Amino acid sequence: MEIKTPSVVALTWTLKDTLGEVLDTLDEPVDFFIGGQDLLPKIEEALQGHEKGAQVNLQLEPEDAFGDFDDQLLFLEPLALFPAGLEEGLTIEGTALPEGCHPDAPRNVLYTVTEIYPEHVVLDGNHPLSGIALRLSLKVESVREPTEAEVGSGTCGTGFFKIEVGDEGLPTGPTLH
Repeated sequence: MEIKTPSVVALTWTLKDTLGEVLDTLDEPVDFFIGGQDLLPKIEEALQGHEKGAQVNLQLEPEDAFGDFDDQLLFLEPLALFPAGLEEGLTIEGTALPEGCHPDAPRNVLYTVTEIYPEHVVLDGNHPLSGIALRLSLKVESVREPTEAEVGSGTCGTGFFKIEVGDEGLPTGPTLH
């Protein structure tokens, strides 16, 4: 079966930055819905017309992946506002920011604690891969017709590293695994 919209494709991949550093590997096939929310548009476009066994290599510029780095999404907050045990690398939903955080900090993003100082903490609302050009080597493991439920929801319940926050302020896709 040829990949078309809509269909479900099982993929494995290796994701690298432009220097060749491996950022992520997917060794076991994972199903993604083509024509919905599971993959970035440029990836879906590159997969169209391919069949099981196909190898697809592509480079994604920041604007085709996770956007440019936005320094307006960096916030320096008082450490005292956060619970004890806060560690670099932890993520916090914008809707869960403590009372007293900067009022302009968007509540519909996921923040990563990037640095902790004696009195302050740095929160970064950018996607961890924003501003980075990516090289993606995909292998099509299988292709099938989508179920009615998948068509109705526009997803297989997986996503390509998306960090999206829905209307209720809850993330709707997984982060890098």
